Amino acid sequence: MLRAQIGKELVVSVPNEVGVIAKVAKIVSEKGLNIQAMSVCDVAKVNDAGEIHLITDNNLRAAEALRGNGYQVREVSVVALDAENRPGILLRLSEALARERINIRRLYGSSKLNHEASLIVLDTEDNERATILLND
Repeated sequence: MLRAQIGKELVVSVPNEVGVIAKVAKIVSEKGLNIQAMSVCDVAKVNDAGEIHLITDNNLRAAEALRGNGYQVREVSVVALDAENRPGILLRLSEALARERINIRRLYGSSKLNHEASLIVLDTEDNERATILLND
């Protein structure tokens, strides 16, 4: 079973350096906010830039706190999926989107070990249409 909805994620521009994830996590946690999903990537080998993509229980407060500490933050639309934690789920969702010619630009997810549900976050060329397709 898949349950998809449009969600918002914060994209934080960071230097690619030791300790930056800890700094961002500290800023968010000191506001009493929970990070529900996170992905970190190196975006440019030339200038050592990175991005942290995160979903919190209050993105507005998290963005304000991060901006207040000098980080550039933008909010982007994503598809958030509650999915069964079983073999074939990623295949099912990726095939459904491929059939409709919807490109997945970015995807990350996780589940607890021995847990029945997982969270999958993806960004596509058409998040609204992807959400509808994945709920069928």
